Order: sequence, then structure tokens, then C-alpha cells
Amino acid sequence: MTILRDLSVLWSLFHILVLFMLLYRSRYPKKRTIILTVVFMGSLALFNVAGLVRYGTELMGRVFLLTCTLPSLFFFWFMSQDKNGQFFFTFCLADTVSYWIIALTNILDFYFGGQRYILMFAGRLVLFPLVEWVAYRYLRKPYKELQESVAKGWGLFAGMTALYYLLLAVTANFPVVITKRPQELPAFLLIMALMPMTYATILAAMYRQLLLFRRQQSERMLREQKNILEMRLENQQCIRKMKHDMKSYTATLSGLLAAGETKKAKDYLQGIEQETDFGWGQFCLNPYINATVAYYDRKLEELHAKRRIDIRIGEEALPHMEICRILANGIENACDELGALAPEDRELSVQMQYNGEYLLIRIRNRCQEGRYVEQGKLPKTDKEGHGHGYGLRSTQEDVERLSGDMACYTKNGYFVLDVMIPCRCFMMS
Repeated sequence: MTILRDLSVLWSLFHILVLFMLLYRSRYPKKRTIILTVVFMGSLALFNVAGLVRYGTELMGRVFLLTCTLPSLFFFWFMSQDKNGQFFFTFCLADTVSYWIIALTNILDFYFGGQRYILMFAGRLVLFPLVEWVAYRYLRKPYKELQESVAKGWGLFAGMTALYYLLLAVTANFPVVITKRPQELPAFLLIMALMPMTYATILAAMYRQLLLFRRQQSERMLREQKNILEMRLENQQCIRKMKHDMKSYTATLSGLLAAGETKKAKDYLQGIEQETDFGWGQFCLNPYINATVAYYDRKLEELHAKRRIDIRIGEEALPHMEICRILANGIENACDELGALAPEDRELSVQMQYNGEYLLIRIRNRCQEGRYVEQGKLPKTDKEGHGHGYGLRSTQEDVERLSGDMACYTKNGYFVLDVMIPCRCFMMS
């Protein structure tokens, strides 16, 4: 019946791999990830099964850390997008759950199956797919969202899971396998019972972190919508004021023209045009984008910043919610940076162009001396407090939602934010 033992080992190694791949984030495309994983892990699994056939379960159980755990750790570390606590926690989670199933089925087969390996094989045949279904159905989506959204706190959890994995492996196999130490079996069963409770506590804490992040994201979105609505309200008030003023302008012009003062009427009309341009801030024909730019133009005026705003769009139907958020976040970040500079160093330019194929945005502002941002990486915020650190992340989310690309970097004392959005993403209708 050793064939069942060997099959159960192969089944276990395969499903350890499946469980881990459900949860971790590879830095390679899906097809390449699968090919590399099958080649390396398939060879490693065959090597361990061959060792099991030749040397037996007791010896291979003792060297399992060296023959399987560590090689797979280094391989997946190389493959993983994450290189810190996120990866190590995910690896230890998959390995510990799998090792727990292996240890449980070994004990059940020894005490209740007569060491015929039938109970071992049947138990693993059921438990591994069951765990994978639970992971895929309930854990995979929120866990990957958590990996993307929460960057801190993983090291402690990774250390806890690594320590528990070592505790489980050592107590199960040293100095001999646990089935040959019946006096220590109760303590070992308590250690095994501790595992689901430990992971339930860790995952519950992580889920609370995810809920907190979602709430912060929701609050941020509401604040951004509030800002946009305030901009529109302010512009509506400007429109009402202009309508009121136009009555007096019209009366004056009518009087001048009735008196035959054509030259004075022309001069007065030019004065009206200059005044309305200064007070209104007309940057483009799109009312939503114009409201956003006009709002921040007034903020920049309060900062006494030198600015150049060039918005080359017409009345095209653009996704104004996302575009306004991109502009608002980009210019808001620039205002924060300019506020830390001397008044004579405050300089910003906003360029936006629509050419029928792409919508291009560039926001360029002076930054503090020594500020360095590598292209392709989001800078970390040095602010503290509620609501800080989401501007560029929010911009990236909006750009990705529109199937666009975003890059930010520093060059020659300036911080540059470039956004390119293909027009097909909002011209489908």
C-alpha cells in the first residue's frame, strides 16, 4: 500500500503549490509564471518523492525543511512581486496550513487506519481541495486587495507564522516522529489546535485593516466629490454675479451708443472683457474641468505662485469625474509643495491637450531641494495625519480605471506628473 503513501505525498506537494499560487502576486505574466512554476516545483516534487521511496518517511520528514521548504521559498521569493513581509507571511500561511493537514492525516492513519495509508490518502484527497475552495471563495480577493493596500505591519505577522511553522515541524519530527512519542501527543495536538485560532486572529486583524483602508478610501472619494461640487457651486455663484453685472454693463453700453460715443463704448467693452476674464478664469469650454482649474488658479494666486495654464480642449464629452480628480490631486499636491518654498521659487505649469487619440496631462512644479522621485515609483508621503498620502495613489487608480498610463518623477528641481489616457476608453458609446 506504499503506492497510496507516495500518491498522497505528490498530491500534498501539488496542492501546497496551488494554495500558495492562489494567494501570492507574481511579478511575471500568468503564462510565464505557470511554466516556470511547473518546471521547478515539478522537479522538486519528484525529487522528494524519490527520496521518500528510497529513505522512508522518517528521514525525509526530518529533512523536509531542506529538501522542499527552503528551495521553494527561494524560488517563489524570486518569482514574487513582493519581497518583504507580505511574501513571507503568504508563504508561511500556505506552508503551515498544508503541513497541518499532512500532520493531521499522518496521525489519523497511524492510530485509526492501521498504517495502511488509506485514511491518509482519503483525508488529503478531501481536505486540500476543501481548503483551496475556502481560500478561493472567501480569502483570495480580499487578501490580494489587502496586499495592494496595506504596506506596513506584515513583518510581525510573518514572524509569528514562521515561528509557528518551525514549532510544528520540529515537534512533529524531532527527535523522532510524533507517532513514536505517544507521551508527547497531547501537547502536539494542543499545538495543532492553536494553529486555526492563531490564523483566525491574524486574518481577523488583517480584515479590520482592510475595512479601515476601504473606509479611508471612501472618505477620500467623498472629500474629492465635495471639493468638485464646491468648485461648481462657486462657479455658479460667479455666473449669477456676472448675469447681475451684465445688466449694468448693458445699460451703460446702451447709453454710450445712444449718445454716439462709439469709441468710449468700444473701450468700455474691452474693459468688461478684461474684468470678466480676470474674475471668471476661463481656461476651457468644458465647465467641469474649467471649474476645477479655476478653483486651483485662485489658490495659486493666494500663494503668489508663477503659473502657466494651457488647457487645449473643447466641449468634448470627457469622463469629467476622473479627469477632475486627476487635475485636483495633481495641483493640490503641487500647492502643498509650493507652500514649503520661498515665494520667489513658487512656479507651476499645467498643460492639457486632447488630440482625438489621447488626452495628455502634464503638471510640473518646483520642488524642495533634495527631493528625488524615481520614474515608475510612487513617492512616499512625509506627511502625518488623517487623509494624507492618497493623492498620487488616487490619481493612479483613476488613470488605470481609464486604461491610461501615469508617470511621476523629479528633474532639474521640478516634480513632473505625466498622464496619458487613450480616448477610446471614453468614446465607446
